[in-house]
Amino acid sequence: MFGGICFTLNGNMLCGTMKDGDAMFRVGPEQEAEALARPEARRMDFTGRPMKGFVIVAAEKLASDAAILEWIATATRFVGALPPKQKK
Repeated sequence: MFGGICFTLNGNMLCGTMKDGDAMFRVGPEQEAEALARPEARRMDFTGRPMKGFVIVAAEKLASDAAILEWIATATRFVGALPPKQKK
């Protein structure tokens, strides 16, 4: 979808890798400002129109398992509360 691999939880987008090595995390609209306050995160914006509730984290800031797991946990808190997607 974004030139990388996307991971889902109950059919809802959770996180993914980008072709440049950065990663995308779905943190939800309520946690977006807090996530963007972290220096390693930036707004997810490919077309000049930001995707609400999504952030991109620079690859070099995800060098440790702990850093990756922290972002996955943040995304899982939001996505895990969403209803499962119905199969089409």
